Amino acid sequence: MIFKQYELGCLSLFSYLVGDQTTGRAVVVDPQRDISGYVADAEKLGLRIERVIETHFHADFLSGHLELANATGATISYGDRAEPDFAFDGLADGQQLSLGEVTLEIRHTPGHTPESISIVVYEHDGKPPWGVLTGDALFIGDVGRPDLLTSIGFSAADLARQLYHSVQEQLLTLPDATRLYPAHGAGSACGKNLSTATESTIGEQRATNYALAPMTEDQFVEAVTQGQSVAPLYFAFAANANRKERELLDETNELPIFDLDLVARQQIDGAIVIDARPADQFATGHLRGSINVGLDGRFAEYAGDVLRPGQSVIVVTEPGLEREARVRLARIGFDHVIGALTNITAQLADRPDLAAPAPRITAVELNAWRAAEPHLQIVDVRNDSERIAGSIEGSISLPLPTLLDRLGDLDPRRPTLVYCAGGYRSATAASLLRSVGFHNVAELLGGYSAGLTAPIPATP
Repeated sequence: MIFKQYELGCLSLFSYLVGDQTTGRAVVVDPQRDISGYVADAEKLGLRIERVIETHFHADFLSGHLELANATGATISYGDRAEPDFAFDGLADGQQLSLGEVTLEIRHTPGHTPESISIVVYEHDGKPPWGVLTGDALFIGDVGRPDLLTSIGFSAADLARQLYHSVQEQLLTLPDATRLYPAHGAGSACGKNLSTATESTIGEQRATNYALAPMTEDQFVEAVTQGQSVAPLYFAFAANANRKERELLDETNELPIFDLDLVARQQIDGAIVIDARPADQFATGHLRGSINVGLDGRFAEYAGDVLRPGQSVIVVTEPGLEREARVRLARIGFDHVIGALTNITAQLADRPDLAAPAPRITAVELNAWRAAEPHLQIVDVRNDSERIAGSIEGSISLPLPTLLDRLGDLDPRRPTLVYCAGGYRSATAASLLRSVGFHNVAELLGGYSAGLTAPIPATP
């Protein structure tokens, strides 16, 4: 058996190449949209990718099944409860797929979504299972959240009950030594307690995973439906896009490089400028009206919180990073990146009329500002679960994924302070507010964690 795990840290995504050395046959499971790594590795290993298996309709990224099928001729497979808008081979519960000596067994594991499956891997016929690819049904330290489909009529409690039976009857019946490989790791919004580990075993999870502790079905439902973060804004779009035929990604395409005047004109016509430089560089000077989402963080996820699908986007990057920004946006299905601006500092020096700073203040300066501005509105863009440990007194809770839809909850005429945990999300949120007409917006330097060392009035 040839088994290779791929980790895409910026989306906390794991995908897999499973092949049989004796036959050269292989499958890819839950691929990211830019597929060149799988194709190159298969060629290097002498494998033929004959099938792409999706464990479910992913919400957090646009999967690469269509790209891989186009590049290799592979068959696309989901569980047979799935209903995509393109041709696929539905896999039944208990169905076995032989690659030669290596065999894959499909187990239906609904709960995160109704069509979810897991894939048990057997290295040799007649031997105990070698491992299991659990998709978003069972993570290391958690299970898949069951509440992402409530907007289209599925009850979180009903899906949680399905998940309870999937885990108990389909996954925990595997031997304890079975290796466990999930579709996501720490940082993913598809669960609330995911580990930084990249693999585990059924036995280890049985002993340590809070969701697998002895409990009734009702207790399980309560445990896995409470305390989930707000789902990123783009999730519903991506989940729907994964069901459909769509344009294929050509990851080799180069972006046209725009000059500052052209970018400013495109802004007037409705293009959104995403400045992907680090927040400290953005703060010293940026194109007025642009939104800061640093390429050094969870760029695609947070860009998906401040963009609408289909909007024209221009990215601001350091020279040579524009293709990376484009591909990372394409991984969540935001394909309308029309150009890049790569030497903004020099160009703004010649056009200071188009430049603006991003005010950032310390916790001590915030105290003085509050004393001078009784109408200061303070916006906390952390998730509700983060506020449990404390929040700035009088702050308004607007988690970043909700901000674009709840701008009407804020008064653009009032001075505004935005904060998060460490400063990354607040830089994005503050720049979004300025881009839509809030004139006096600052962010808390270092976030709430920095404020804990200074005398900010806080509510535990």
